[in-house]
Amino acid sequence: MKEKVQILNHAEIAQKTKRIAFQIYENNINEQEIVLAGIARKGFKLAKRIQAELEKISPLHIILCEVKVDKQHPLNAITTSIPSEKYSNKSIVLVDDVLNSGTTLIYGVRHFLDVPLKQFKTAVLVDRNHKKYPVKADFKGISLSTSLNETVKITFEEGNDRAELV
Repeated sequence: MKEKVQILNHAEIAQKTKRIAFQIYENNINEQEIVLAGIARKGFKLAKRIQAELEKISPLHIILCEVKVDKQHPLNAITTSIPSEKYSNKSIVLVDDVLNSGTTLIYGVRHFLDVPLKQFKTAVLVDRNHKKYPVKADFKGISLSTSLNETVKITFEEGNDRAELV
């Protein structure tokens, strides 16, 4: 069995989430509302936490959206928890927990390009730097160079969040 190495503990994840929220607010200072689109499941959990931080520090109206991408078959239909009219002509931040190869993020990005947008950015807690696609994280908690056979696992548990290298 592979040994787990902790990358981030609960307090560090909270601090990184807060910093990402500040960066998103600074980038959207002139906006009235933004859309946080979290990729199901862990990206959506992270988006909810970013939303909570943004609500503490900004007057922004935040529309939360869950994006469902079939990670094994990303060409399958992508669904969102809100209709496209709700994010049309808005500033969107697509959120995921880890940017690995970029497959999930690039297909998520592609889905939103079918409607006119004011601005589109991406946010991740961990950027692994092993991309197959030309996609980048505009807001990231940490950049991590790992070997291809290593996996980053994010666990969101009340009071015990952690990021581990497996």
